[in-house]
Amino acid sequence: MITLAIFVAGLVALIIGASLLVRGASKLAVRLGLSPLVVGLTVVAFGTSAPEMAVTTGAVLAGQDGLAVGNAVGSNIFNVLFILGLAALLKPLTVNRQVIRQEVPVMIAGALLVIVMGLDGGIGAFDTALLLALLAGYTVILVQQSRREGVNNEQDPAPDPAIAPQARWDSRLPMQLLLIAAGLVLLVGGSDALVSSAVAFARTLGMSEVVIGLTIIAAGTSLPEVAASIAATLKGERDIAVGNVVGSCVFNLFGVIGVGGAAALLGSGEALPLPPGLMRFDLWVMLAAQVACLPIFFTGREIARWEGALFLGYYLAYTAYLVLAVGRYQGAQVLADAMLGFVIPLTIVTLAVTLMRPAR
Repeated sequence: MITLAIFVAGLVALIIGASLLVRGASKLAVRLGLSPLVVGLTVVAFGTSAPEMAVTTGAVLAGQDGLAVGNAVGSNIFNVLFILGLAALLKPLTVNRQVIRQEVPVMIAGALLVIVMGLDGGIGAFDTALLLALLAGYTVILVQQSRREGVNNEQDPAPDPAIAPQARWDSRLPMQLLLIAAGLVLLVGGSDALVSSAVAFARTLGMSEVVIGLTIIAAGTSLPEVAASIAATLKGERDIAVGNVVGSCVFNLFGVIGVGGAAALLGSGEALPLPPGLMRFDLWVMLAAQVACLPIFFTGREIARWEGALFLGYYLAYTAYLVLAVGRYQGAQVLADAMLGFVIPLTIVTLAVTLMRPAR
């Protein structure tokens, strides 16, 4: 009963925290001259990725290197396939041109970079410094771009009514900052409560530690992204919804893995190892999911409901593979071969053909 109470409390904290964060961030965007997209890519995305950062750092210091990297990779797979899929099912998501031209390519490049870095078996000192430097540079570029756009649009007499500042209690800067801070605290605390209670339930049901790490931990640390993106979608803040997912993926690749590498160097003085299984399969699933975003985003600049259902189906197939693989069932390898060798390439080709038709 105590575990159930913790689970419910964590869920309530996530819902309230997501609402406060989206409200404060959208109001702050106008005040600072930043677009809602950039707020979603930075403030909201980085804040909701705090659980991944905490779990990865703690896992490295505890000597659980596989969990540390697997958490970041699994969270990215969950972000793209589950969160975007679910949000699109609720309401088709219009995609900002900047996301198509810049953010998704940065996300894909980050995934490729991590794969290349892992070819020697781990994330070393140079890799860590490069990842953290790329994150800092990416954030600075986003803020500068948004402010330039704000200067160019100063004479625009019709701001977005969904985020227009109003003479209300949340129109003042201290209250907006308080809303963001309270939202982040509730999101992180709620995520921690949900993960801990879910792990307790899983152990009671006899699930192995490996299954818990690959499924519950990765999905649980992404619960703030789920809550924030769904809340933003329902409020009509679609730029924040999509930007939160893409920004979280970039932050996981550059920031979470980078900080994990730094923690490994400070703790043991050695590189952060990448497990062979992760290199053989999970990293490639993550890359395929992110590459599939480009043709989907190009087709009408929106994520349609059927595309959201497709992403959700992929995530269910990936989760089924993890369960089968850990249980050493014979169907696991067949499912893995089907995903990497047939289903994902076929989907990418189909979406590419869909993209070419309007171009003609």
